[in-house]
Amino acid sequence: MFRDRRDAGRRLAEELVRYSGDEAAVVLGIPRGGVVVGGEVARLLDLPLDVVIASKIGAPGNPEYAIGAVDPDGRVTPNPDAGYELPELEHLARPVRERTGRRIELYRGGLEPLDLEGATAIVVDDGIATGLTAVAALRYVRALGAARVVLAAPVISASAVRAVSEYADEVVVVETPDIFYAVGQFYRTFGQTSDDEVLEILGEFGYGEE
Repeated sequence: MFRDRRDAGRRLAEELVRYSGDEAAVVLGIPRGGVVVGGEVARLLDLPLDVVIASKIGAPGNPEYAIGAVDPDGRVTPNPDAGYELPELEHLARPVRERTGRRIELYRGGLEPLDLEGATAIVVDDGIATGLTAVAALRYVRALGAARVVLAAPVISASAVRAVSEYADEVVVVETPDIFYAVGQFYRTFGQTSDDEVLEILGEFGYGEE
């Protein structure tokens, strides 16, 4: 059980200490909650922080159920168990792409992403239930030329570990519980992270500076 996302980030950093000060390593938080966790990891390990904005596509009538995910370039990663054909997923992905684009503009403010060519990309989220959003993020950073891709989260379901392992060179986790209903069950405080909090954390790492 984690007290909150910052506590989870500190505990996750302990599992990633071998990357401390590594000039080739970059922490990439998946907004919003993953930026809070990733910010703690980056601060404690003296690493740069960036964002990788991947968003899930919720099922019609059941938005919490991920039928796919969209990466920052708009590419769709389908959930093979959801039973949706790609043309229908592409249609349902339109508002998600728009939301992703707005977040990129808000968080980056026109700044270019960090150069991942040859880097060790440590992709961080606050918890992973299905792994779809994480897979979209992992595929994206790999396409940007990362030499090594690490997925790190405080808590990951056993099924998600299997799903993401195909796309990550390493999966780092604090807890892998046998019973997993939702990420929030492993936090005492798990309120929604605001855009302002994300921007404040990114500001600590140089975002928003002229």
